[in-house]
Amino acid sequence: MIFWLILLGLITYFIVGRSVAGITRTPVWLLWLVLMTPALIWTGWTLIYGENTPPPRVLIWGPFLICPLLYWLLVRLGSQGMPRRCARGSAFSATPRRHRSQAAQQQDRSRTSARQQPTLKFDRTSETQLKDCFPWSVYYLTDIEYRTQVVVCRGRLRATPELAYQTIRSNIEAQFGDRFLVLFQEGWNSQSQPFFTLFPNPQVNSTAKKQAEKLTRPGLALGLLAATGVTTTFIGTLGIAGVSTEELLADPKLLLLGMPYALALMLILGIHELGHYLTARHYDIRTTLPYFIPVPFFLGTFGAFIQIRSPIPNRKTVFDVGIAGPLAGLVATLPLLLWGLAHSQVVPDNPDVSLLSFTALDPKGSTLLVLLSKLALGSALKPDSAISLHPVAVAGYLGLVVTALNLMPVGQLDGGHVVHAIFGQRTAALIGHVTRFLVLILAMIKREFLFWAIALLFMPVYDEPALNDVSELDNWRDLAGLLALSLLLMIILPAPRAITQLLLGG
Repeated sequence: MIFWLILLGLITYFIVGRSVAGITRTPVWLLWLVLMTPALIWTGWTLIYGENTPPPRVLIWGPFLICPLLYWLLVRLGSQGMPRRCARGSAFSATPRRHRSQAAQQQDRSRTSARQQPTLKFDRTSETQLKDCFPWSVYYLTDIEYRTQVVVCRGRLRATPELAYQTIRSNIEAQFGDRFLVLFQEGWNSQSQPFFTLFPNPQVNSTAKKQAEKLTRPGLALGLLAATGVTTTFIGTLGIAGVSTEELLADPKLLLLGMPYALALMLILGIHELGHYLTARHYDIRTTLPYFIPVPFFLGTFGAFIQIRSPIPNRKTVFDVGIAGPLAGLVATLPLLLWGLAHSQVVPDNPDVSLLSFTALDPKGSTLLVLLSKLALGSALKPDSAISLHPVAVAGYLGLVVTALNLMPVGQLDGGHVVHAIFGQRTAALIGHVTRFLVLILAMIKREFLFWAIALLFMPVYDEPALNDVSELDNWRDLAGLLALSLLLMIILPAPRAITQLLLGG
């Protein structure tokens, strides 16, 4: 419990520091303490009275209701007098994301020194040139607003979003070269018109060009890959295969028992990130190589990530890059999980074990898992059965967990990219809020989801916009996105009684 509290504290501090430090003068440590108060209270109660004595309802719901409100008030009080953002969810939002673009990093640096920078202002000739970039038959320009290092152009859309963006971006590039990046964003509400935003192109200066030369670091990627191989092998040997430290010291060859878990888990995580990487490269988006995160405890790794270093052109690309990882990871997960389940043992069910109890896992806790378990184990699986997972099955099961976590439709997660691409920023943010609330309710029923619920609660619900964030997807991508969200529900929701009776009998 103390480990999870420390891990949650580190993640929360990182998210707070990256998401609101640039928009409020309230100390980060104070905001962090407010957000951590519920977890600190619940953990303290459990340590004093034990897990079998639940805290009073006032200690469960009181901190949960009061602390977010206090957090919001502290952020608002500290933001008085600070420079305003261009728009909610705009390119100037400081949101932490795994695939964070170079444009967003440049925006963070610009916002940090905003009070020292003058308002970006055109002279009369340049303003006339800018107005000429907006043909009235495509986008009728009504207002130009100059802000700190950004120009906002508002008007009325008179053509398709794709045509409007391509026409106006081409005109601006013809007049001003590569001086600006052009964003096309949704209005504040359903009644308002989409608007254009111009901000300085970070690729123009020599520093950005120098950073571009160091984008891929194969030595670092290979080093992290090797380190993760070592940590996952040790965890596979000690934690999954059940070898004691004394036995391992006496016979180092026992490390081979951890290899199946390590190789299977790294293959799943690596293919997941390669899905993102190859899709980004397909669209000529600059990105780093996949980097693994080795840790000498827990599962042996905290996963892998890539960093996108150039703006994403449109919502179609947001969708394709976002969904490619979970789909690629699932393609790797399913055959490994089926093979591992076929080599696992059926044991008596133990209702007191958690979702991560690999020696007595109840497959009925996941609709997809019980379907795969029945397919792999056949008649050996009964209504009162649990499964002692083979190490490869453990890796495959964790692959399902990783897929579900990434498909959560919140903010910068892959699922957040998917709903952003399908529905737009405003609706995606609403879906993110609803998702966080539903997962919190699920955590009240199954305490294993509590860490997950708290992590989602502190995660921003706004995804970083694409350059053309107005053009909608085609019907096939809409359908694929809805199927991906259905897959999420099949993984995290328990199997309905009708399905378990049909598959397992009883």
